[in-house]
Amino acid sequence: MSERSALRSRLAALVQEVAKFGAVGGAGVVVNFAVFNAVRHLTEIPVVRASIVATVVATGTNYVGYRYFAYRDRDKQGRTKELTLFLLFSVIGLVIENGILYTATYGFDWDSPLQSNFFKFLGIGIATLFRFWSYRTWVFRGMPAREAVQTAESFLADDAQLPSGVRK
Repeated sequence: MSERSALRSRLAALVQEVAKFGAVGGAGVVVNFAVFNAVRHLTEIPVVRASIVATVVATGTNYVGYRYFAYRDRDKQGRTKELTLFLLFSVIGLVIENGILYTATYGFDWDSPLQSNFFKFLGIGIATLFRFWSYRTWVFRGMPAREAVQTAESFLADDAQLPSGVRK
């Protein structure tokens, strides 16, 4: 495989990963904004607290999407460690996202529904960059190459034992 071909292959894999991450994240943004605006308009909970509630709900739905869709092919050993790291990095993302909203709301007195949604959106965008990097680097890590090769070899060996014409 040439160097150019290898680079193209890695770029294609990254584009696919970003697309899956974006699909799950996009669904999470919808959940986040729906919960945020419902809590904000139906209760007396202050804006930043409403945003924190919404972020926590969206984080829960996102974990399911990332584990079972975007990163389903990644290493599945050590779920306790995976979930702990996911929660740790999610809390950091929550602080980034809601810190921006807090600063706009209480630092600049920008508290109209339009302003709150704008700064929540900005916070989500910045926190998403951090989450993408941290989740792919630390939480949903790729399987070590040796394990991936052994898994593929065992799959091929199982396939070789089937009668001809029979497929899994």
